[in-house]
Amino acid sequence: MKTVAIVACSNGQKEEYRSQNEELARYLEETGHKVLWSNDIYEKNAAFSGTGAERAAELMRFFNDPEVEEIYDISGGDLANQVLDGLDYAAIRRSRAVFWGYSDLTTVINAIYAQTGKSSVLYQVKNMVWGEGKEVQRRRFENRAALFDPQVRFVQGEKMEGVVVGGNIRCFLKLAGTCYFPDLWDKILLLEAYGGEVPQMATYLAQLKQLGAFEKVGGILLGTFTAMEAHACSPDITAMVREAAGTKLPIAKTQEIGHGNDAKAIRIGEKIYCGGDEACRSVVTDAERRQLEIR
Repeated sequence: MKTVAIVACSNGQKEEYRSQNEELARYLEETGHKVLWSNDIYEKNAAFSGTGAERAAELMRFFNDPEVEEIYDISGGDLANQVLDGLDYAAIRRSRAVFWGYSDLTTVINAIYAQTGKSSVLYQVKNMVWGEGKEVQRRRFENRAALFDPQVRFVQGEKMEGVVVGGNIRCFLKLAGTCYFPDLWDKILLLEAYGGEVPQMATYLAQLKQLGAFEKVGGILLGTFTAMEAHACSPDITAMVREAAGTKLPIAKTQEIGHGNDAKAIRIGEKIYCGGDEACRSVVTDAERRQLEIR
């Protein structure tokens, strides 16, 4: 039996989500998991399920538990970077547990990589209990190879290889100027977004350019930009990124990474190869991944 933990490092969950969260736990238990819960899941004070220090302590409780193999953050919003100063990165490096989360958890995922070299998974496990595609997501979760193979199409260049960093563009940029912002040299920069349209993306891309990101990274992988795509914004995100990043960087687009409840997963802090109009694939073997996870 695999022991897993459920946490909420960003905004506290609303009480109306309790039955959904309990459905997730039941599914995990039915598929052979022992489920542990953070004490700071639901809203207690406005959007807060606890102070930043309290939420960090709950996360560390599971990183320090030798039985816990995966930690699933089910939250999102704005508050995740409050936990970063309260984490013990040396203990996280030694832990066997792998962190999973998406959206605002981009901050935690990239901080873990920047501080430890350890990979985490950009994915919302609640995809398995909401939306019409939850059965598809459950099959992917049980067959991990199908969860980690996003299909891409190149809009500039033909291939790219490197360690993936990034995630939600707004949340990733919260780390700029801090010790939690990862080294960008030769990385594949993943960018996706839920809210925000052309003006917001323009300012985020300008900040990335001013940080020298497009001179450092080896390629850009664009996930879904939910609001922009829903409103058919012009220019679209691909055109905006090409203008900001120039004509030399490989740029690929996928509809399978982002905030959609049909999204697949990707490991931040792990090397992948993307070539042609095919699925990106990890170039880390299972044995190498195990060594990375326990070093």
